[in-house]
Amino acid sequence: MAIVVIMQNGIVLHYDDEGAALVTVSENVRLGAFFIGCAALIDFMDGFVARMLRASSELGKQLDSLADVVSFGVAPAMILYQFLRMGYVAREDGINISMIWLIPAFIFAMAAAYRLGKFNLITEPTEGFRGVPTPAAGLLIASLPFIYWETTSPFIHQMLLNVWVMYAIILVVSLLMISNLPMLNLKFKNFRIAENFPRYLLLLVAVLAIVVLGWLSVPVIFLAYILLSLLFKPKA
Repeated sequence: MAIVVIMQNGIVLHYDDEGAALVTVSENVRLGAFFIGCAALIDFMDGFVARMLRASSELGKQLDSLADVVSFGVAPAMILYQFLRMGYVAREDGINISMIWLIPAFIFAMAAAYRLGKFNLITEPTEGFRGVPTPAAGLLIASLPFIYWETTSPFIHQMLLNVWVMYAIILVVSLLMISNLPMLNLKFKNFRIAENFPRYLLLLVAVLAIVVLGWLSVPVIFLAYILLSLLFKPKA
């Protein structure tokens, strides 16, 4: 559903009072980001439901990863694709840009697939993850439409319409997914503070960031997750 609505739109180019280019697409892109959020909620609950129904299986593990490739790899890549289109349309020579400049958006989808395939090969129990989990990376990208449409800052708008900034986001987040960096598992096995201190700390940062920054809190929480993971280094 996310992919369908993200791709059903046109691009409109207009200018503000100072002559700066502003680009927008239909609300469908933001609706697509909403569907990615719904997928994240389902992804969080599927393990709980499987245990409750005693329906865990190796097939379920494989299907879960296949669903994650689509929900948090391909669908977010479509958002990146649209932002690259918007960025090029905002440039004087951008209307007739070759599609080859939009293809890097799919690097994100390929990195997500590689990350999930590598995850499925792990057989021994671990305390954390190797590399940034695909749902976390997908939700970061899904936040971009909300940041663009809900933030009034011209600087933020121009940054998200800068194709080189978008290329950098694609490259950095993709590398974080396929890396071997030890990352925290955010699921609580119990509620003891000593055993879950970094998780509680991240939760505190998340609440404060949401209250102060709104949608801009998502990249802040993402960076805090990486920093806390590197600081506490779970066994991945």
